Amino acid sequence: MIARAGRAAAALALAAAIVAATGCGGRILGKQYEYEEDLYIALDGSATLIVNASIASLVALRGLDLDALPTTRVSREVRDKIRAAYQSPFTEVTRVSPPWRRDRRPFVQIRLKASDVRRLGDVAPLSWSRYELLTQGDQHLFRQTVTASALRRGMLQNVGWDGSEIVAFRLHLPSRIREHNARDLETNETLKVARGNILGWEQRLPDRLDGTPVALSVSMDSQSILHRTLWLFGGAFSAAVAVIALLIWLTMRKGRGDAATTPVP
Repeated sequence: MIARAGRAAAALALAAAIVAATGCGGRILGKQYEYEEDLYIALDGSATLIVNASIASLVALRGLDLDALPTTRVSREVRDKIRAAYQSPFTEVTRVSPPWRRDRRPFVQIRLKASDVRRLGDVAPLSWSRYELLTQGDQHLFRQTVTASALRRGMLQNVGWDGSEIVAFRLHLPSRIREHNARDLETNETLKVARGNILGWEQRLPDRLDGTPVALSVSMDSQSILHRTLWLFGGAFSAAVAVIALLIWLTMRKGRGDAATTPVP
């Protein structure tokens, strides 16, 4: 009993460690993410964007007027400044998280919603990207092109980067993916779609600072997975009801036939 409880506690501790590593951005399977954008797209064009980033990367990549030194204290006023940068007529910032630290650098998470994903590029911190969502026949085509960073010479000193940091752009898509151009950063092989219809494009931080473009392209069905699942469930349910109704009708018919052939005493 004690050994079983010990194993359960160890499993819970491992699960908590995995959640902590993946939920706040950071090192995942040896990768050190400095800046991440997770974009959740709906077929109607609405979107939710989650940014996990170090304060230094927000300064270097997006030009936010913040103190990039590792000793920076991310106060409520700093978080309000970040919120104001991402708030716009096209976006609603729903959360700027309390900071956490990794490699002695402060990180924050920014969550925002947009009614039209194509207008995200009109928001200053996201203006390095051009977003497209097109309908072509029975499929939707999404494209995002990430261009130059906001880096200016002399704007960063002693932030603790060693060149191994990675910038990531991920798409969370609502329907079956037909084609995409996501490739593994190390092997350059085409990536497999992760569970939950997730695709990721990665770039090393020095290349992103230099403004090397990143092109995201994916085509998907114009019918969501949820809609297809509900349709299949509804069809199966209707078929089951029809079968039950047929069995009841056959049983009643057989009963009437037996009654008609039974001799009256």
